[in-house]
Amino acid sequence: MEKKMATSALVLLVAVLAVGHLGGEVEAQQVLCNVSQEGLLACKSAVTRPNPAIPSSACCAAVANADLQCLCNFKNTNPGAMRFMGIDPELAMQLPNKCSLPTPVKC
Repeated sequence: MEKKMATSALVLLVAVLAVGHLGGEVEAQQVLCNVSQEGLLACKSAVTRPNPAIPSSACCAAVANADLQCLCNFKNTNPGAMRFMGIDPELAMQLPNKCSLPTPVKC
């Protein structure tokens, strides 16, 4: 359960920043919860169906460097946004495992 929530928070940020990037509203150097926009966008293809990609090294680096508690706080203030943004929560929960990372903090 802990792993699911923290990973979900990361994926939610991927979606939010992807939309902002497409609209030109987010600067490339902006950092949110210790993850750059580039790092967050690198995970989007790994959490989108129908054919999710294997997480790239850039995605795994973003997950490894993320402030997971910060991401959890963000997710908890925006419930339901992941599905609205087209992100599959089950795929999001698999990111740390697919990246061979330790289980995230409680979220």
